[in-house]
Amino acid sequence: MPFDHFGLIAGIYDRAGSFQVSELLSGWLDLSPNFRLLDAGGGTGRVAAAMRNRVADAFVADLSRAMLHYAVRKGLPAVCAPAESLPFPPGSFERIIMVDALHHVIDQSQTARELLRLLAPGGRIVIIEPDIHKPIVKGIAISEKILLMRSHFLNAKKIAALFSGPESKVGVFHEGYNVILVVEKVGGM
Repeated sequence: MPFDHFGLIAGIYDRAGSFQVSELLSGWLDLSPNFRLLDAGGGTGRVAAAMRNRVADAFVADLSRAMLHYAVRKGLPAVCAPAESLPFPPGSFERIIMVDALHHVIDQSQTARELLRLLAPGGRIVIIEPDIHKPIVKGIAISEKILLMRSHFLNAKKIAALFSGPESKVGVFHEGYNVILVVEKVGGM
């Protein structure tokens, strides 16, 4: 198992402030009280905690036990597992969100396949990633390499390609320093 860089900063990250659900994000997610939400790579559960009152269930999955400790303290169901192989049956979630985490997974292609597997027909995945074309994000990417993190930042086109296929419709948006992908699972797949 790789060194858990996030375990070292879990407490600091958790105190960095609550996650704010913008009007745009709320529209992209289009949450319902009947939905189950997965916060993939959700760390301390900041994102899931901000949305749990808008859905039936909000789960957090992350590889860092130290980060998940804070999610559990928030009363969120948490699963310690890699995003490439999550212990849920196919179609378990109507909504999946991944914020600032795709560049940290080991296998981005397998992660995309896994998230699509877990998504219910008609469901939606929202991926928020730093925009590698922004100079500050390039600096963060270099810093993470120096810290020996396994980060691998992709541009919007490459992220969209991970989720493109006959069973999905992908929209790409830009907001501030982020790229936002909205992936919808079409048909009965």
